[in-house]
Amino acid sequence: MRQTISRLTISSTIKHYSTTFLLVGSISSSAQITAAGSDSYTYNNVKNKSIELSMIAEFALAYRDPNTALNNYTTLATQTNSTMVKQRALNIAIDLENIPSALNIVTNWVKQEPKDVPALFYLSHIALKAHEYELAAETLDKILNLDPNADLEKILAGISPETAEDRDYLINALQASKEQNNPSILVLIAALEAQNGQLEKALSTINQALKIRPKTASYILMKASILNALGDIKETIKWYKKSSKKNKNNIDIQLAEAKFLIKNNLAEDALEKLENILKQWPNNEEALFIAGLTSIDLKKYEDAETHLVELRTSAQYQNEAYYYLAVNAERKEHFETAKAYYRLVDGSLYPVSRKNMITIFNQQNQLNEALRFLTQERVNYPQYSSFLYQMQANILIQMNNKKAAIRLLDEAIQNLPDDPELVYTEVLLLDAHADREKLNDRLETLLEIEPNNPAYLNAYAYTLALQNRNLKEARKSVELALELAPEQASILDTLGLIAFLQNDFEASSQALEKAYAQSNSIKIGIRYAQSLYMLGEIDKFNQILGQLKSSFPNNPELDTLNSLLLNKQTNES
Repeated sequence: MRQTISRLTISSTIKHYSTTFLLVGSISSSAQITAAGSDSYTYNNVKNKSIELSMIAEFALAYRDPNTALNNYTTLATQTNSTMVKQRALNIAIDLENIPSALNIVTNWVKQEPKDVPALFYLSHIALKAHEYELAAETLDKILNLDPNADLEKILAGISPETAEDRDYLINALQASKEQNNPSILVLIAALEAQNGQLEKALSTINQALKIRPKTASYILMKASILNALGDIKETIKWYKKSSKKNKNNIDIQLAEAKFLIKNNLAEDALEKLENILKQWPNNEEALFIAGLTSIDLKKYEDAETHLVELRTSAQYQNEAYYYLAVNAERKEHFETAKAYYRLVDGSLYPVSRKNMITIFNQQNQLNEALRFLTQERVNYPQYSSFLYQMQANILIQMNNKKAAIRLLDEAIQNLPDDPELVYTEVLLLDAHADREKLNDRLETLLEIEPNNPAYLNAYAYTLALQNRNLKEARKSVELALELAPEQASILDTLGLIAFLQNDFEASSQALEKAYAQSNSIKIGIRYAQSLYMLGEIDKFNQILGQLKSSFPNNPELDTLNSLLLNKQTNES
């Protein structure tokens, strides 16, 4: 049965592992090939034709003509009893999202081999995708007749009907099936009822399944999920406690209880539970990891270290263990130990671990040491060069050495010319006037690499606005950026600035009003007030000026608005 489910789960990827030669061999060795006659000549003729069809299909796939491949394999699937050919045909159909063809292929497969449980699993799965719920229920009946203990839950995984109406239709089909009281069917019904928000019904249904199979972990956990969805936290905790007690040797139930306690801010109870789990399963890596993190949260740093050090050689948790050992050491203010652990972190946690290290260097007033460390890191981890260059540039900016930061980024871009993040980092440092030629060149490079990136389009438009040139092109770029990233304050600000320079004060004030509401930035607020002034909306201008004075008292940047107000009053006098 595990093999059956495994074959079903990986059905969408089988195409990657079949080769022309394997398929040809499978066809050649098939026990039966349907032919009009039984003589040797006819048999060999059909066999040769089948091999030819499969080879053409494989070449068609290689040359991106999947429809030809599907037609050939569909023909072959009805002519041979080769399971590999049937799976190949089915997976091409699924890849093309051609559900009718997939259903046709697997229906013929089941007709040829009515007791092939994997074929029946495929048929029920495809029937669900095709919304053929009665066929799906009928096929599930057949599976359960052949194997009453079959696990059907994975058939529904990922393809549950999308609408409540379809789910109700499937529930009715399952309830009308011959195997309606089989616990596997009951669990499917409970899952569908829960998705439809019929939580009380779902609870009743899963209870029926549990009466028949009280020790099945997935059923126990489903009931816990339904109780939790009902908002009955106390009853859920009570159910977990009861289930854990009755299933002392089931690690999945024990861990699920601990996780639920953590999720509901019962960390002390969770840690006690985890300690008990580790007494029984001292090498369980998931329990060690969760116990380590929970101990950190509870400021039990020695306990955290005891658990996490056990995972230093773990294939699954090694990087996470090193990372949280570093966090643990940092919480204890053992900064050199923290840095030592952070150095060992790789994988997805590499960037955040190095950022945390630089924070420690900064706290220790050792930014020069941080620069040297990052330079060595570029040697040790060349795959992270872009990220490391950017970190070094940020440190140089922090050290008020903008020129050195730009020189470093020039070196980085020379080494990694197609890395947009490096180019964009330098764009943010270049002056729109003093570095005009270089900045424009970098912006053109950015848009060549990623022409539809809203941040890069915005940077290009903003630079043109600052240089007060080609405003028509600038507005076109910023409007495209706004389509790609609607309601983003920085892009709205750029649109407001460009519209202001074009004397389109109405569009300017509309864009800047949204940008100011989102950001509460003094610079955006000043631009917004200036647009209102030019539009003649003096009352609103005064209102925004009052807000800015309240939020940023005595800020000299507001002098420009004060002078506008003074000029207005003088002209009126």
